[in-house]
Amino acid sequence: MTAPSLTRPLAPKREIFAWAMFDFANQGYTLLIITVVFGDLFTRVVVGDAPDYRLGNLLWSVALAVSYLLVVVANPVCGAMMDYSRSRKRFLFASYVLTVAATSLLYFVEPGWIVPAMALVILSNFAYAIGEGFIASFLPDLGPRQALGWISGLGWALGYVGGLVATAFTLFFLGDVALENYQRIRWVGPFAGGFFLLAAIPTFVWLRERGLQRPVLLTRDLVRMGFARLRATRQAVGEFRDLHTLLVSVFFAMAGIYIIIAFSFIYGAQVIGWDEEVRIIMFVTVQLTAAAGALGFGLLQGRLGARNTYITTLSLWLLAILAIWQTPGLTALAGYWLGVSWQEQYVFLFAGVLSGLSLGSSQSAARALVGVLTPQSKAAEFFGYWGMAAKAAAVFGILGLGLVQWLLGLADAIVFCLLLFAVAIAMVLPVNEVRGSAVAEDWRD
Repeated sequence: MTAPSLTRPLAPKREIFAWAMFDFANQGYTLLIITVVFGDLFTRVVVGDAPDYRLGNLLWSVALAVSYLLVVVANPVCGAMMDYSRSRKRFLFASYVLTVAATSLLYFVEPGWIVPAMALVILSNFAYAIGEGFIASFLPDLGPRQALGWISGLGWALGYVGGLVATAFTLFFLGDVALENYQRIRWVGPFAGGFFLLAAIPTFVWLRERGLQRPVLLTRDLVRMGFARLRATRQAVGEFRDLHTLLVSVFFAMAGIYIIIAFSFIYGAQVIGWDEEVRIIMFVTVQLTAAAGALGFGLLQGRLGARNTYITTLSLWLLAILAIWQTPGLTALAGYWLGVSWQEQYVFLFAGVLSGLSLGSSQSAARALVGVLTPQSKAAEFFGYWGMAAKAAAVFGILGLGLVQWLLGLADAIVFCLLLFAVAIAMVLPVNEVRGSAVAEDWRD
């Protein structure tokens, strides 16, 4: 077995920037539609089953779970089809147009229009989520394997900056989520769609499709070829044992990450009891520290190696979860040792800093390590598996925490995340980066 080649040239800066701008563009969708604005609008206004919004919360969870399950089914076969036809950019463009269109159509949803709202959320989130795997498949093309860490980190950092810009603009101009403000806040759909539409233009102008495109096949023939490639990969799974082991680790890590994304602000409201001012500070803090973590650890990856960087970021998550769980204890210790009388909500901001650093760095490091272990000829297929593992983890993690929360309460259920990240670390320990990189470099279809 030969050593992996390190001579692949770095792509032009313009192309790397164009690739990273897709992260900048799509993060606005995540925050505006899934996390901050439309999710709240759906539960409290579109469904509006006050006072506890149980039906709204349930239907929102169902919509997200359905969209993620569709990604789990479609991602690998789409990736195999893209690799065979060498038409990744066309698939990426299709997901981009579908995301923009379905998101913009949310404007027409009226209070009480539950089924149309769910259908558009399922469609837009499916297109957005599958596009994450499509854009990631271009990563191995952008430079030598030891440079993929900082390239991935740049994209993830720009993503958090994009999300912060889009969310700040929306909240400033569109106002609060409330029925009396519905005629203004309903513009969040067209704004998120328009932001994605404009910010991703550099991607389609400057990002290159490498390799000679094969003749266009009928759809059924292309699908048949995609499944044939998947069967060939399964037969060669022993060759890619390091990547296979990594994806198991990614599953557990992403389950923990999706729990934090879905429940951290609920935790702040229900367990910590924070004020609105602290909630806003936490949002800004997480976005900025996530960007710094992604970029900083991406730069460190060239020295530490992709596997070691990934393990370090998962270890940082353990500290972050402990800080979240033990915020009352840390507050008491600060009062005892430092003689200060801080409120728990301000000590919770420390957990937010750790979570932000972990959030950006761990996802970026995982994506880069997948790129290191992936043959260029199978980039879309293997990043399809990466997307499949991540979205399956979302369903598992959120449902798992819901069950543990029902048994123990939210304050202690967060410990479930400690177990998930510990398993993720244990699973990645057998991964041999040098061996896996060599297999990827030497692979020929």
